[in-house]
Amino acid sequence: MSWMIIRRMLGGGWKNFVRGGAVSVATVLIMTVTLAIIGSLIFLSALLSFTLNTIKDKVDVSVYFVTSASEAEILAVKDELLKLPQVASVGYTSATDALTAFRARHATDQLTLQALDELGGNPLDASLAVRAKDPSQYESIVNFLEASPALSAGGASIVDRINYAQNKEVINRLTLAIQATRSMGLAVVILFAIASVLIAFATIRLAIYTAKDEIAVMRLVGASNAYIQGPFIVTGVITGVTAAVLVLLLLWPAAWYAGVKTTAWFGGFNVASYYTEHFIAITLTLLLSGLALGATASVFAIRRYLKV
Repeated sequence: MSWMIIRRMLGGGWKNFVRGGAVSVATVLIMTVTLAIIGSLIFLSALLSFTLNTIKDKVDVSVYFVTSASEAEILAVKDELLKLPQVASVGYTSATDALTAFRARHATDQLTLQALDELGGNPLDASLAVRAKDPSQYESIVNFLEASPALSAGGASIVDRINYAQNKEVINRLTLAIQATRSMGLAVVILFAIASVLIAFATIRLAIYTAKDEIAVMRLVGASNAYIQGPFIVTGVITGVTAAVLVLLLLWPAAWYAGVKTTAWFGGFNVASYYTEHFIAITLTLLLSGLALGATASVFAIRRYLKV
């Protein structure tokens, strides 16, 4: 394809876009909304992932041992847990360390400390804090402990209790909330994408109708299908790319403004920093999405209204 034909397609596509007038503006606006939602979902997904990873770092399963269990027996259980592929880390807290931490937490509660002193011993258990590589793997770790209980030399289990039930509810609720948010976001994107394609479809249809005499002449002189159809595809692409550029221009001030808020509210996640670090990926995503929406509408309109 010669440069002259390409230049004619680009010029014809721009002419069709300008001729569309208010319809072209409406198409750009609805595509801008669609791409803005896509951009927002990118940030929302990053925020949810950051939140999930933060909670994953804080959530673990604590295995408490009977007071008669020796440190060597507990450390043996720790070694067995570390061999599991699901386990990321295992932390050991002795009964003495647990008592020290308890006293520090209740340093201002004299009544509690007095009651503790009256016991005449250490009522707290040694424990292992088990952290999984993924929240969904905690259940298999607990099943391993329950199916293969740690035994002392006397044959009795040295595991007193496992606090998985409370953490399981937190993990499940968080996972469900993230899945629901992403599903709803995807549904909204699909809804606006359909609206964008339909409005862009109307724009291309109007352009085809406006240029019908010119198209008839081109057919008579034997113009190729690509030569006739190309400008209308370019019109759709111009619409999508224009919307993408508008979204990119609007995202920076919005991300900068939201950056301080999200850092304070979500413990370290900064929208502006994320936008800067992933600028190329976000730009390509929005440009390709806009191009795909515009080109799809053009192709549908050409197949429906432009028989060549």
